[in-house]
Amino acid sequence: MSIDTDRFRMELENERERVQAAIANLRNDHPGSLDEEVEEIAATSDNHLGETATATLGREIDYTLGENSEQVLAEINAALQRIEKGTYGTCTRCGKEISPERLEAHPWASLCIDDARKAERG
Repeated sequence: MSIDTDRFRMELENERERVQAAIANLRNDHPGSLDEEVEEIAATSDNHLGETATATLGREIDYTLGENSEQVLAEINAALQRIEKGTYGTCTRCGKEISPERLEAHPWASLCIDDARKAERG
């Protein structure tokens, strides 16, 4: 199989920029700590319990999104390193070729579909 690594490099770099921007937006949306936000709500609101719960849930969601984004960013960077090493498109576990369809769907994929399924099962 001949992989168009130049095209995938460009796609991965674009995706990396998008993920980095999303991470920056999450950080900019909540520059202070949750405790500071709760104190501000308590000082300025009659309905501080409800607003505090909403703020806490929002922070938890943002934290989860940020954590997921950081993981995707690491996978993108690893895929770019594999392109540089000449190992892109090869399963890092078994050494078999990763299907073109899988790379199209997930350009940062490091595992063939069989090994990815095994990893998901635990």
